[in-house]
Amino acid sequence: MTLHRSGRLPARLTPHEVRTHAFDARRRGVDPDQVREFQARVADELAELHRRVRVLAQENDRLKRALRDWQAMHARECRPPNDGHW
Repeated sequence: MTLHRSGRLPARLTPHEVRTHAFDARRRGVDPDQVREFQARVADELAELHRRVRVLAQENDRLKRALRDWQAMHARECRPPNDGHW
């Protein structure tokens, strides 16, 4: 992830911002319908990516909790490898 000059992460671009962003008119501009269609496609894909990131973050949290639980259970069942003096 690229940091902003301030050293912070830039604000996350939202699908709504992509859909509603207005461009300045130029002398030899582009077809506004094509721009809006492209914005809609990009916004839809961005929304799907945000959804997938949320799902993967939840799965990651679940796996971390399961691993901690397993480690705690396993630590209680294990004895030290050597009960001798050393």
